[in-house]
Amino acid sequence: MWMMWPRPAELIERGQSFDAGDVDLSENTGIGAPIRPMDLQDLAEAAQLLQGFEVPVLSLRNCLCRNSILLMFLIPAFSPLNNDIGTKQSVHVSGDESGLVVVQTAPGKVLTHRGGSIILPCRYHYQPESQDPDKIRIKWTKESDSLQSTDVFVALGKIQKAFGIYKGRVWLQGDGEGDASLIMQDVTLQDYGRYECEVIDELEDDTGIVKLNLEGVVFPYHLGRYTLNFEDAKMACAEQDGILASYDQLHEAWQKGLDWCNAGWLNDGSVQYPISKPRFKCGKSDQAAGIRNYGYRHKDTERYDAFCFTSNLKGNVYFLRTYRKLNYGEAVKACERNGASIAKVGQLYAAWKVQLLDRCQAGWLADGSVRYPIVNPRAKCGGKEPGIRSFGFPDKKRRLYGVYCFKKKE
Repeated sequence: MWMMWPRPAELIERGQSFDAGDVDLSENTGIGAPIRPMDLQDLAEAAQLLQGFEVPVLSLRNCLCRNSILLMFLIPAFSPLNNDIGTKQSVHVSGDESGLVVVQTAPGKVLTHRGGSIILPCRYHYQPESQDPDKIRIKWTKESDSLQSTDVFVALGKIQKAFGIYKGRVWLQGDGEGDASLIMQDVTLQDYGRYECEVIDELEDDTGIVKLNLEGVVFPYHLGRYTLNFEDAKMACAEQDGILASYDQLHEAWQKGLDWCNAGWLNDGSVQYPISKPRFKCGKSDQAAGIRNYGYRHKDTERYDAFCFTSNLKGNVYFLRTYRKLNYGEAVKACERNGASIAKVGQLYAAWKVQLLDRCQAGWLADGSVRYPIVNPRAKCGGKEPGIRSFGFPDKKRRLYGVYCFKKKE
């Protein structure tokens, strides 16, 4: 039975994380004191109370079962989050002597970058511990905001199979009995998101969620103000070496100072924009700083800008030195003669954010825009804040600039 756990009031604001360690259980449940067996009335009252956050709670039938599967999601010592394990929570539900249930979780997200390797942690055990491991089915799926799932990996004993874009990149860690952790190599932008680990033994099963986050940068993108429907926005981000950003990614970027007064699509189909410096033309100056939200819009007929996300580069972005300035066609050919390609917008943002590319010279990019990256603001380099400066979309034949190229790593 799946029951809903109430979020604390301070965590209701969207974008903040929540785990069992955020709730003081001692006042409401008497953790640490003897707990009497739950009867049907108890379960009915609990079902009415526990609404707002999804955690797995075994049904009364499973509480009486001697073969319940228990999942433990533990961050290994070598995980990037090994300093953010949090307090372990043990919840005891008494049905009879065989009804002990212990759930341990590790809050936070598993963090890596594009091109990196990561372990999605998942462990399980039995009470009693007497099952044949070759009969255990382990399944990993990727969950989406639209309640759809994509098969990632499945294992039954020694038989293992990866699916789709995960073929050749994922396999079980296999670090002793009860380890269902998944190793993922050569992480891509599309790997970002929520993964479900499910362990099944005949009629018994349990699941848990691992969140895979990526280091990177959110950037606003448009081809003229408000010209993109939802699918156009997804395509535009992909063409510029990115993906549509999530709300969590936009919220994190806003916390770091992102301020943009045009509304843009996010990957869940909502339209929002971040304001760090409230002003009259951007949702009124008397409103607090924050994420302005238009809600979920019609994906086909309504048009906005896009908020894209990109991560580490498998290559290098650089400003190509030429003896004179170039129009767009000449810029494309100049990069090709140099063994490279003209850089995309997302690649320039990644180079600015991750590689600290700083150049006070405007250059063509693949989409026909002209931009330049500034890490250290200075006079005559456009503004007092770090960022990507833009000249918009000049005439490709008549206007002359430099060019930014991208060369892949060999």
